[in-house]
This record gives sequence, C-alpha cells and structure tokens, in this order.
Amino acid sequence: EYMGEGSRAMSVVEEPLDLVKLSLDERILVKLKGERELRGKLHAYDQHLNMVLGDVEETVTVEELDEETYETISKTSKRRLELLFVRGDGVILICPPLRTS
Repeated sequence: EYMGEGSRAMSVVEEPLDLVKLSLDERILVKLKGERELRGKLHAYDQHLNMVLGDVEETVTVEELDEETYETISKTSKRRLELLFVRGDGVILICPPLRTS
C-alpha cells in the first residue's frame, strides 16, 4: 500500500504528541499567543506541551497605530536565548523540522 510523501513519518504518528516526539533534539518553530515565535532545539516536552528549548531565537511582532496617518505599523524585535522554558498553554502551533527524503 502506497501512502505517498511523508509516509515514514505518518506510520509512526498515531497521536498528536508523537509528532512532537519525532522532533526531539531537532530545531522547531513554535508560535505563541501574542504574536511571538520561537525557533530552537527541542530538548524536552510533556503532555501539556510545556517545552524546554535551547539556542532559541525569539521574534516578537507588535502592531502600532501611527498617530498622524492612522496607519498600522508592524515592528519586529528579535533576541537570542541560550535556554528557555515554554509554558504549554501559550502554544498555538508547533512546526517540526522539514524532512526531505
């Protein structure tokens, strides 16, 4: 039976957390509430999606209103962190690393 692209990954993913388990020790993208994004190496996680990430780049996007033109301006700030604990209730999306076969 042919399962198409990514069939190897799909065969070991039976529950949502299995996909996270496959990403251990890999660099992942985590989107959080409040327009925050984290890219880092996944060291540990639990069933609540609390995570420990290493070598993290945090990107925060803030929307501001220009008082004169009333245009919305997006401002992005970035910072690097060596180690970060992420609380699971703020997680919106986890993107595993791209796997090419």
